Amino acid sequence: MNAVRDTGLLFVIAGPSGAGKSSLVRGLVERVPGVEVSVSHTTRRARDGERDGREYHFVGEASFLRLADEGRMLETARVFGNWYGTSRDWVEERRRSGADVLLEIDWQGAAQVREKDVGAITIQILPPSMEVLERRLRTRGQDDRASISERIGGAGRELSHYCDFDYLVVNERFEEALDVLQAIVRAERARTERRAATMVALLDRLLSPR
Repeated sequence: MNAVRDTGLLFVIAGPSGAGKSSLVRGLVERVPGVEVSVSHTTRRARDGERDGREYHFVGEASFLRLADEGRMLETARVFGNWYGTSRDWVEERRRSGADVLLEIDWQGAAQVREKDVGAITIQILPPSMEVLERRLRTRGQDDRASISERIGGAGRELSHYCDFDYLVVNERFEEALDVLQAIVRAERARTERRAATMVALLDRLLSPR
């Protein structure tokens, strides 16, 4: 019988705009029970079809900065003129309940989380090429030409931090990339130092002399 873990894991998934991390995150949550996505706070305006509390918590800049000053943000980043951040209170509460929490953020946020939580598992999503990345950005129709150019430029800077991540996943074929993410979650859940503490009774029975 599987033991219930007392504290959930913290997964950080980062990658440039257009790499497909949002779609992979949704697919992972659908496939793997016990994984919850943290909804970030942001000061940017909601896009068509987005709803407060679902894609993001949309807040004013003054409110955002107040939360950050009070130490209630696990990470913050200013990206393309807007602030993004993760509620520390929510993440800690969900992990204490035993849920694995997944953060979908950029490399700046990942670096902050890594400093504050050395146990965080960090994953960077890579596009198969810059040409594919640009095509995806144009196809999704969410940004104007200037924004796309800016995002392409930022992608190179973000990808240059690949060595800071525990895992690299190339999103060329969606289902294959999703399989890799699922395997990472399962492997991390099964690591000896995580499982041994929650399976003391079973290990005692297995190791007791007959």
